[in-house]
Amino acid sequence: MSETNQPAGQPVRHIVFDIGKVLIHYDPNIPYSRLIPDEAERAAFFETVCTHEWNLEQDRGRGWSEAEALLIEQFPDKADLIRAFRQHWHEMVSHSYDDSVDIMLDLIQQGRDVTMLTNFAADTFKQAREKFPFLKVPRGVTVSGEIGLIKPDREIYDTHVASFDLDPAACLFIDDSQKNVDGAIAAGWQSVLFTGAEQLRADLARFGL
Repeated sequence: MSETNQPAGQPVRHIVFDIGKVLIHYDPNIPYSRLIPDEAERAAFFETVCTHEWNLEQDRGRGWSEAEALLIEQFPDKADLIRAFRQHWHEMVSHSYDDSVDIMLDLIQQGRDVTMLTNFAADTFKQAREKFPFLKVPRGVTVSGEIGLIKPDREIYDTHVASFDLDPAACLFIDDSQKNVDGAIAAGWQSVLFTGAEQLRADLARFGL
């Protein structure tokens, strides 16, 4: 673990969770392994058509109809597969990480201040919240698609702090992406890289939580 992830001396008063791959599973391969059975063909589809960068723009606030139209214009023969991304999105979030969820709920039960900060399209987040009711338990959430900002850009961290009246130096951010962890540290937060519930418990203990 890098030195920037070590306790910085400021007591943690605000714990901020990422959602995807920290509290809930996310994998586009789940539906597409059925839609495109050939592994190499499926990998090529995600590398050239429905790419991570394309999907990230929905996290930034772009609507699905516009996103689909852009790709269908470039790949008309893949129209059904492009539309399938949103149509089968619910399959991609197949289950929660119960050990991580238990940690979050336990922190809340202890009286800790817990919020969430996530890169998520606005409409799919609403769908996820209905599927996973524990997402309604923390004090609040900043959803990238609702405000037009995404991690790791500095502005989304500052917006979260302002929205929930947080002290950045007293924030501990938990995210599965090193870029997002680094973004939080650059914004004056403390942060840890999520690799699993067991390591998260150890990290929280280092921060006296």
